[in-house]
Amino acid sequence: MVPAHGGRAVAPVYRPILTSRRRGELEALTHLDLAAAPLVAPILVVNAVDRSTRDGLRRLPAGLLPAVDVTAQPDSVDTELARWGVPLMPVIGLAESERRLVAHGAAARAYTRRALVRVRAAHDRAGPDADTTAVERIWRYTGLAPEECDLLVDAGDVCCPADVRVAEPRVRRLLDWARRHAWRSATVAAGGMPPTLSRLPADEPVRLERWDWQLWQRLVDLGVDYGDYGVGPALPDAGDPGDRLPTVRYTADDGWWVYRWSRRGGRGDDRFADLCRTLVTAPHWSSVGAAFSWGDHELLRRARRGAGAGSAANWTAWSTSHHVAHVLAALLRPDDPGRSGWDSRPGPPQRGRSPR
Repeated sequence: MVPAHGGRAVAPVYRPILTSRRRGELEALTHLDLAAAPLVAPILVVNAVDRSTRDGLRRLPAGLLPAVDVTAQPDSVDTELARWGVPLMPVIGLAESERRLVAHGAAARAYTRRALVRVRAAHDRAGPDADTTAVERIWRYTGLAPEECDLLVDAGDVCCPADVRVAEPRVRRLLDWARRHAWRSATVAAGGMPPTLSRLPADEPVRLERWDWQLWQRLVDLGVDYGDYGVGPALPDAGDPGDRLPTVRYTADDGWWVYRWSRRGGRGDDRFADLCRTLVTAPHWSSVGAAFSWGDHELLRRARRGAGAGSAANWTAWSTSHHVAHVLAALLRPDDPGRSGWDSRPGPPQRGRSPR
Protein backbone atom coordinates (compact mmCIF):
# COMPACT_ATOMS: atom_id res chain seq x y z
CA MET A 1 0.00 0.00 0.00
CA VAL A 2 1.30 3.48 -0.84
CA PRO A 3 0.38 6.11 1.75
CA ALA A 4 -1.46 9.15 0.53
CA HIS A 5 -2.19 12.32 2.47
CA GLY A 6 -2.97 11.56 6.10
CA GLY A 7 -1.48 8.08 5.97
CA ARG A 8 -4.30 6.56 3.90
CA ALA A 9 -3.75 4.17 1.02
CA VAL A 10 -4.51 5.00 -2.60
CA ALA A 11 -4.57 1.37 -3.76
CA PRO A 12 -4.27 -2.10 -2.24
CA VAL A 13 -1.07 -4.06 -2.55
CA TYR A 14 -1.04 -7.85 -2.65
CA ARG A 15 1.97 -9.58 -1.04
CA PRO A 16 2.21 -13.27 -1.95
CA ILE A 17 4.87 -15.20 -0.03
CA LEU A 18 6.57 -17.48 -2.55
CA THR A 19 9.50 -19.83 -2.22
CA SER A 20 12.42 -20.52 -4.50
CA ARG A 21 11.89 -24.24 -3.78
CA ARG A 22 8.57 -24.27 -5.65
CA ARG A 23 9.60 -23.90 -9.25
CA GLY A 24 7.02 -22.12 -11.35
CA GLU A 25 5.95 -19.36 -8.95
CA LEU A 26 8.51 -16.85 -10.24
CA GLU A 27 7.66 -17.90 -13.79
CA ALA A 28 4.05 -16.87 -13.20
CA LEU A 29 5.16 -13.41 -12.09
CA THR A 30 7.19 -12.88 -15.28
CA HIS A 31 3.90 -13.01 -17.21
CA LEU A 32 2.12 -10.49 -14.99
CA ASP A 33 0.38 -7.66 -16.81
CA LEU A 34 2.46 -4.46 -16.63
CA ALA A 35 -0.51 -2.47 -15.34
CA ALA A 36 -0.92 -4.89 -12.44
CA ALA A 37 2.79 -5.11 -11.53
CA PRO A 38 2.84 -2.08 -9.15
CA LEU A 39 0.01 -3.70 -7.13
CA VAL A 40 1.91 -6.93 -6.49
CA ALA A 41 4.83 -7.01 -4.04
CA PRO A 42 5.99 -10.65 -3.86
CA ILE A 43 8.07 -11.94 -0.98
CA LEU A 44 10.55 -14.57 -2.13
CA VAL A 45 11.75 -16.95 0.57
CA VAL A 46 15.16 -18.18 -0.60
CA ASN A 47 15.87 -21.84 0.16
CA ALA A 48 19.24 -21.86 -1.58
CA VAL A 49 21.31 -19.02 -2.97
CA ASP A 50 22.05 -19.81 -6.60
CA ARG A 51 22.18 -18.19 -10.00
CA SER A 52 18.68 -19.36 -10.98
CA THR A 53 17.12 -17.35 -8.16
CA ARG A 54 18.89 -14.17 -9.18
CA ASP A 55 18.13 -14.75 -12.86
CA GLY A 56 14.47 -15.25 -12.01
CA LEU A 57 14.39 -11.91 -10.21
CA ARG A 58 15.95 -10.17 -13.21
CA ARG A 59 13.15 -11.47 -15.45
CA LEU A 60 10.37 -9.89 -13.40
CA PRO A 61 8.38 -7.14 -15.15
CA ALA A 62 9.19 -3.48 -14.66
CA GLY A 63 7.28 -1.95 -11.79
CA LEU A 64 7.25 -5.12 -9.70
CA LEU A 65 9.46 -4.79 -6.63
CA PRO A 66 10.16 -8.10 -4.85
CA ALA A 67 11.16 -8.52 -1.23
CA VAL A 68 13.76 -11.21 -0.61
CA ASP A 69 13.95 -13.27 2.59
CA VAL A 70 17.28 -15.00 3.26
CA THR A 71 16.63 -15.48 6.98
CA ALA A 72 17.01 -19.27 6.74
CA GLN A 73 20.42 -18.95 5.07
CA PRO A 74 23.71 -18.52 6.96
CA ASP A 75 25.37 -15.11 7.07
CA SER A 76 27.72 -14.96 4.10
CA VAL A 77 28.75 -12.78 1.21
CA ASP A 78 26.23 -14.64 -0.98
CA THR A 79 23.32 -13.48 1.18
CA GLU A 80 24.34 -9.81 1.14
CA LEU A 81 21.51 -8.60 -1.07
CA ALA A 82 23.28 -5.38 -2.06
CA ARG A 83 25.63 -7.58 -4.14
CA TRP A 84 22.80 -9.18 -6.15
CA GLY A 85 22.45 -6.25 -8.52
CA VAL A 86 18.67 -6.57 -8.70
CA PRO A 87 16.16 -3.97 -7.40
CA LEU A 88 14.62 -5.51 -4.29
CA MET A 89 13.66 -4.97 -0.66
CA PRO A 90 15.33 -6.97 2.10
CA VAL A 91 13.05 -8.92 4.43
CA ILE A 92 14.09 -8.52 8.06
CA GLY A 93 13.18 -10.79 10.96
CA LEU A 94 13.14 -9.65 14.58
CA ALA A 95 16.08 -11.87 15.56
CA GLU A 96 18.54 -11.09 12.74
CA SER A 97 22.23 -10.82 13.61
CA GLU A 98 23.84 -7.41 13.80
CA ARG A 99 25.98 -8.29 10.77
CA ARG A 100 22.94 -9.15 8.69
CA LEU A 101 21.05 -6.05 9.81
CA VAL A 102 23.93 -3.90 8.61
CA ALA A 103 23.97 -5.79 5.30
CA HIS A 104 20.19 -5.37 4.90
CA GLY A 105 20.53 -1.67 5.56
CA ALA A 106 23.14 -1.45 2.79
CA ALA A 107 20.80 -3.32 0.42
CA ALA A 108 17.90 -1.00 1.21
CA ARG A 109 20.00 2.08 0.57
CA ALA A 110 21.43 0.58 -2.64
CA TYR A 111 18.03 0.02 -4.24
CA THR A 112 14.87 1.61 -2.85
CA ARG A 113 15.61 2.69 0.73
CA ARG A 114 12.83 0.37 1.82
CA ALA A 115 12.69 -2.86 3.81
CA LEU A 116 10.01 -5.24 5.00
CA VAL A 117 9.92 -6.36 8.63
CA ARG A 118 8.37 -9.81 9.00
CA VAL A 119 6.77 -10.63 12.35
CA ARG A 120 5.50 -14.18 12.81
CA ALA A 121 2.32 -14.15 14.89
CA ALA A 122 2.75 -17.72 16.12
CA HIS A 123 6.42 -17.38 17.14
CA ASP A 124 7.31 -13.75 17.85
CA ARG A 125 5.19 -13.39 20.98
CA ALA A 126 7.58 -11.82 23.45
CA GLY A 127 5.17 -8.97 24.17
CA PRO A 128 4.80 -5.39 22.90
CA ASP A 129 7.73 -3.92 24.85
CA ALA A 130 10.11 -6.65 23.67
CA ASP A 131 8.84 -6.26 20.08
CA THR A 132 9.45 -2.51 20.28
CA THR A 133 13.00 -3.15 21.51
CA ALA A 134 13.52 -5.55 18.59
CA VAL A 135 12.32 -3.16 15.88
CA GLU A 136 14.26 -0.24 17.38
CA ARG A 137 17.34 -2.46 17.17
CA ILE A 138 16.51 -3.12 13.49
CA TRP A 139 16.20 0.58 12.72
CA ARG A 140 19.43 1.35 14.58
CA TYR A 141 21.62 -1.17 12.75
CA THR A 142 20.03 -0.79 9.30
CA GLY A 143 19.97 2.99 9.46
CA LEU A 144 16.35 2.99 8.29
CA ALA A 145 13.46 5.00 9.69
CA PRO A 146 10.13 3.35 10.61
CA GLU A 147 8.35 5.06 7.72
CA GLU A 148 10.81 3.39 5.34
CA CYS A 149 9.70 -0.06 6.52
CA ASP A 150 6.64 -2.09 5.59
CA LEU A 151 5.29 -4.42 8.26
CA LEU A 152 4.25 -8.00 7.48
CA VAL A 153 2.33 -9.86 10.17
CA ASP A 154 2.62 -13.50 9.12
CA ALA A 155 -0.05 -15.70 10.70
CA GLY A 156 1.46 -18.84 9.17
CA ASP A 157 -0.62 -21.94 8.56
CA VAL A 158 -4.42 -21.56 8.92
CA CYS A 159 -6.10 -24.67 7.56
CA CYS A 160 -9.34 -24.94 9.57
CA PRO A 161 -11.84 -22.79 11.50
CA ALA A 162 -9.96 -23.39 14.76
CA ASP A 163 -6.74 -22.04 13.22
CA VAL A 164 -8.58 -18.87 12.15
CA ARG A 165 -10.09 -18.40 15.62
CA VAL A 166 -6.65 -18.73 17.25
CA ALA A 167 -4.85 -16.53 14.73
CA GLU A 168 -7.26 -13.58 14.72
CA PRO A 169 -6.68 -12.32 18.29
CA ARG A 170 -2.91 -12.82 17.95
CA VAL A 171 -2.86 -10.73 14.79
CA ARG A 172 -5.07 -8.05 16.32
CA ARG A 173 -2.75 -7.74 19.32
CA LEU A 174 0.26 -7.35 17.03
CA LEU A 175 -1.51 -4.70 14.96
CA ASP A 176 -2.53 -2.84 18.12
CA TRP A 177 1.18 -2.79 19.02
CA ALA A 178 2.18 -1.79 15.47
CA ARG A 179 0.18 1.43 15.68
CA ARG A 180 2.78 2.76 18.11
CA HIS A 181 5.13 3.16 15.15
CA ALA A 182 5.01 4.99 11.82
CA TRP A 183 5.14 1.99 9.47
CA ARG A 184 4.90 2.70 5.77
CA SER A 185 2.23 -0.01 5.46
CA ALA A 186 0.94 -3.11 7.21
CA THR A 187 0.01 -6.47 5.67
CA VAL A 188 -1.49 -9.61 7.16
CA ALA A 189 -0.52 -12.87 5.45
CA ALA A 190 -1.46 -16.49 6.08
CA GLY A 191 -1.41 -19.80 4.23
CA GLY A 192 -4.56 -21.87 3.82
CA MET A 193 -3.49 -24.62 1.42
CA PRO A 194 -3.18 -28.02 3.16
CA PRO A 195 0.40 -29.27 3.47
CA THR A 196 -0.47 -32.38 1.45
CA LEU A 197 -3.01 -33.07 -1.30
CA SER A 198 -2.29 -36.77 -1.76
CA ARG A 199 -5.26 -37.75 0.41
CA LEU A 200 -7.73 -35.92 -1.81
CA PRO A 201 -9.79 -37.88 -4.35
CA ALA A 202 -8.42 -38.00 -7.88
CA ASP A 203 -10.26 -37.54 -11.17
CA GLU A 204 -12.80 -35.11 -9.75
CA PRO A 205 -12.58 -31.44 -8.70
CA VAL A 206 -12.37 -31.01 -4.92
CA ARG A 207 -13.24 -27.72 -3.25
CA LEU A 208 -11.08 -26.46 -0.36
CA GLU A 209 -11.80 -23.45 1.83
CA ARG A 210 -9.47 -20.46 1.56
CA TRP A 211 -8.99 -20.02 5.29
CA ASP A 212 -6.28 -17.38 4.75
CA TRP A 213 -8.76 -15.22 2.84
CA GLN A 214 -11.39 -15.72 5.55
CA LEU A 215 -8.91 -14.63 8.23
CA TRP A 216 -8.13 -11.44 6.33
CA GLN A 217 -11.83 -10.68 5.84
CA ARG A 218 -12.26 -10.78 9.61
CA LEU A 219 -9.51 -8.14 9.88
CA VAL A 220 -10.55 -5.71 7.14
CA ASP A 221 -11.82 -3.21 9.71
CA LEU A 222 -8.13 -2.57 10.44
CA GLY A 223 -7.41 -1.53 6.84
CA VAL A 224 -4.42 -3.84 6.37
CA ASP A 225 -3.22 -5.19 3.04
CA TYR A 226 -3.60 -8.84 2.08
CA GLY A 227 -0.91 -11.48 1.74
CA ASP A 228 -0.90 -15.25 1.35
CA TYR A 229 1.31 -18.15 0.29
CA GLY A 230 -0.02 -18.27 -3.26
CA VAL A 231 -1.35 -21.72 -4.07
CA GLY A 232 1.21 -23.43 -1.81
CA PRO A 233 1.21 -24.35 1.88
CA ALA A 234 2.72 -22.13 4.54
CA LEU A 235 4.68 -24.97 6.13
CA PRO A 236 8.24 -24.71 4.81
CA ASP A 237 8.86 -28.42 4.20
CA ALA A 238 5.37 -29.36 3.06
CA GLY A 239 4.75 -31.10 -0.21
CA ASP A 240 4.05 -34.41 -1.87
CA PRO A 241 7.39 -35.58 -3.31
CA GLY A 242 5.85 -38.95 -4.17
CA ASP A 243 2.68 -37.54 -5.71
CA ARG A 244 3.33 -36.84 -9.37
CA LEU A 245 -0.28 -36.65 -10.52
CA PRO A 246 -1.07 -33.70 -12.78
CA THR A 247 -2.47 -31.10 -10.38
CA VAL A 248 -4.08 -27.70 -10.89
CA ARG A 249 -5.16 -25.47 -8.00
CA TYR A 250 -7.77 -23.08 -9.36
CA THR A 251 -8.74 -20.15 -7.14
CA ALA A 252 -12.36 -19.05 -6.75
CA ASP A 253 -13.91 -16.34 -4.56
CA ASP A 254 -13.82 -18.20 -1.26
CA GLY A 255 -12.18 -21.50 -2.10
CA TRP A 256 -9.78 -23.46 -4.26
CA TRP A 257 -10.80 -26.14 -6.72
CA VAL A 258 -8.12 -28.82 -6.78
CA TYR A 259 -7.84 -31.06 -9.83
CA ARG A 260 -5.66 -34.18 -9.49
CA TRP A 261 -5.92 -36.44 -12.53
CA SER A 262 -4.87 -40.08 -12.67
CA ARG A 263 -7.11 -41.47 -15.41
CA ARG A 264 -5.40 -44.31 -17.19
CA GLY A 265 -5.30 -44.87 -20.91
CA GLY A 266 -3.76 -42.79 -23.64
CA ARG A 267 -0.77 -40.51 -23.39
CA GLY A 268 0.01 -38.17 -20.52
CA ASP A 269 -0.86 -35.22 -22.75
CA ASP A 270 -4.32 -36.71 -23.29
CA ARG A 271 -4.90 -37.12 -19.58
CA PHE A 272 -3.94 -33.52 -18.85
CA ALA A 273 -6.12 -32.32 -21.72
CA ASP A 274 -9.01 -34.17 -20.07
CA LEU A 275 -8.27 -32.38 -16.78
CA CYS A 276 -8.26 -29.00 -18.53
CA ARG A 277 -11.46 -29.73 -20.46
CA THR A 278 -13.18 -30.54 -17.18
CA LEU A 279 -11.89 -27.28 -15.68
CA VAL A 280 -12.82 -24.92 -18.50
CA THR A 281 -16.40 -26.23 -18.57
CA ALA A 282 -16.86 -25.86 -14.79
CA PRO A 283 -18.97 -23.05 -13.27
CA HIS A 284 -15.93 -21.67 -11.44
CA TRP A 285 -13.88 -21.21 -14.64
CA SER A 286 -13.23 -17.50 -15.19
CA SER A 287 -16.07 -15.79 -17.02
CA VAL A 288 -13.56 -14.03 -19.30
CA GLY A 289 -11.70 -17.27 -20.03
CA ALA A 290 -8.20 -17.13 -21.47
CA ALA A 291 -8.06 -13.32 -21.22
CA PHE A 292 -8.15 -13.47 -17.41
CA SER A 293 -4.48 -14.41 -16.97
CA TRP A 294 -1.54 -16.07 -18.69
CA GLY A 295 -2.29 -19.19 -16.65
CA ASP A 296 -5.90 -19.34 -17.85
CA HIS A 297 -4.68 -18.95 -21.42
CA GLU A 298 -2.25 -21.86 -21.06
CA LEU A 299 -4.88 -24.12 -19.45
CA LEU A 300 -7.36 -23.38 -22.23
CA ARG A 301 -4.71 -24.19 -24.85
CA ARG A 302 -4.30 -27.62 -23.32
CA ALA A 303 -8.03 -28.17 -23.12
CA ARG A 304 -8.04 -27.65 -26.91
CA ARG A 305 -4.99 -29.93 -27.30
CA GLY A 306 -2.97 -26.98 -28.50
CA ALA A 307 0.10 -27.92 -26.44
CA GLY A 308 1.58 -30.66 -24.27
CA ALA A 309 0.83 -31.42 -20.64
CA GLY A 310 3.88 -29.62 -19.27
CA SER A 311 5.51 -30.41 -15.92
CA ALA A 312 4.84 -29.93 -12.21
CA ALA A 313 6.59 -26.54 -12.44
CA ASN A 314 4.25 -25.55 -15.27
CA TRP A 315 1.15 -26.61 -13.31
CA THR A 316 2.34 -24.49 -10.39
CA ALA A 317 3.07 -21.54 -12.70
CA TRP A 318 -0.35 -21.65 -14.36
CA SER A 319 -2.18 -22.07 -11.06
CA THR A 320 -0.18 -19.20 -9.51
CA SER A 321 -0.80 -16.92 -12.48
CA HIS A 322 -4.58 -17.37 -12.19
CA HIS A 323 -4.41 -16.99 -8.40
CA VAL A 324 -2.57 -13.66 -8.54
CA ALA A 325 -5.02 -12.30 -11.12
CA HIS A 326 -7.98 -13.50 -9.06
CA VAL A 327 -6.71 -11.91 -5.82
CA LEU A 328 -6.01 -8.59 -7.55
CA ALA A 329 -9.49 -8.58 -9.09
CA ALA A 330 -11.03 -9.21 -5.67
CA LEU A 331 -8.96 -6.49 -3.97
CA LEU A 332 -9.80 -3.93 -6.65
CA ARG A 333 -13.56 -4.36 -6.48
CA PRO A 334 -15.22 -1.02 -5.71
CA ASP A 335 -17.10 -2.51 -2.74
CA ASP A 336 -14.00 -4.15 -1.22
CA PRO A 337 -14.13 -3.31 2.52
CA GLY A 338 -10.33 -3.39 2.79
CA ARG A 339 -9.76 -0.43 0.46
CA SER A 340 -9.53 2.24 3.19
CA GLY A 341 -5.91 1.42 4.00
CA TRP A 342 -3.68 1.16 7.06
CA ASP A 343 -3.58 4.17 9.32
CA SER A 344 -0.52 4.09 11.59
CA ARG A 345 -1.27 7.30 13.45
CA PRO A 346 -1.44 6.91 17.24
CA GLY A 347 -4.92 6.18 18.57
CA PRO A 348 -6.91 3.79 20.68
CA PRO A 349 -6.68 0.11 19.72
CA GLN A 350 -9.41 -1.01 17.34
CA ARG A 351 -11.26 -4.00 18.68
CA GLY A 352 -14.07 -6.26 17.65
CA ARG A 353 -14.68 -8.18 14.46
CA SER A 354 -15.83 -6.96 11.14
CA PRO A 355 -19.13 -8.25 9.76
CA ARG A 356 -18.75 -11.60 8.08
